[in-house]
Amino acid sequence: MLSKEEAKEKIGKIKKFPLRELWDKEDQDFTRWLEENIDYLNEVLDFEINIEEREKYAGPFKVDLLGTDKDGNKVIIENQLEKTDHDHLGKVITYLTNLDANIAIWITSDPVEEHVKAINWLNENAPDDVSFYLIKIEAIKIEDQPLAAPLFTIIARPTEEAKEIGLEKKEYAQRHISRKEFWTKLLEKANQKTKLHSGVSPGMYSWIGTGAGKAGISYNYGIYNNYGGADIYLDKGKEYAEPNINKKRFDELIKHKEEIEKIFGNKLEWERLDSKRASRIAYRFRGAGLKDHDKWDELQEKMIDTMIRLEKAFRDYIKDLE
Repeated sequence: MLSKEEAKEKIGKIKKFPLRELWDKEDQDFTRWLEENIDYLNEVLDFEINIEEREKYAGPFKVDLLGTDKDGNKVIIENQLEKTDHDHLGKVITYLTNLDANIAIWITSDPVEEHVKAINWLNENAPDDVSFYLIKIEAIKIEDQPLAAPLFTIIARPTEEAKEIGLEKKEYAQRHISRKEFWTKLLEKANQKTKLHSGVSPGMYSWIGTGAGKAGISYNYGIYNNYGGADIYLDKGKEYAEPNINKKRFDELIKHKEEIEKIFGNKLEWERLDSKRASRIAYRFRGAGLKDHDKWDELQEKMIDTMIRLEKAFRDYIKDLE
């Protein structure tokens, strides 16, 4: 066993070695070397690649290396012994799609932050069976030792977190699309029965509303995953927060709760929302919502009927508010 002094004498500093002194030309030198020494790359990956072809054609273009993993998935490798650029990013995507590959590996000596973000975005939004890797290649040596060695470092890769983020984004986007479809159908039906929301366009958010004839008061429809409904929303804005005119208006309306609910025909949910600036009076249908596409027609009819009765019940009382 070496003494501490002897061990210190065996320790040297790592120094960067110019890549071009190892591989002068990217295609003729580095790509050929990697084809024959793919194990260097496999050591840093969580899977093994077997190289099948070098300079495989994808239409008029040629991918540097084409391989497969142990499950038979195609792997494309694009090499760049310099700073990443848009041209190579485009090549990575082009090769992967045209060769029906599942895994794309982009090897570079200088990964630019914008391209790191691009690869992370691709991993978030790609199908579950498609993955992108951005790998930095360096050459190192120990001080004055004659031998240099390649050093591969994974800069960006697919992760469970990235896939979850991507799934959440897709679900969020799908909810936007579903809401717009829901509002389009609801407004078409509503406009045949009342002019209350005739000037409203279908949006992508969880509510749509129109003014109730007094600033800061609106008649709103709301749709969520598990329920839908209609409400009166009191929110005149932060400049009226002290004293809070919304709470004053709510308190005035609730004085007539019995008469209003008699006109409306049902009990309402009176929500003063003391911790918030606004207040709300609502009627909701639980057990069916945005996710229940087959129940939309029935729910929309109920919401429209509720809105008509809500406006009728509150019309005169809202006129008398300050």
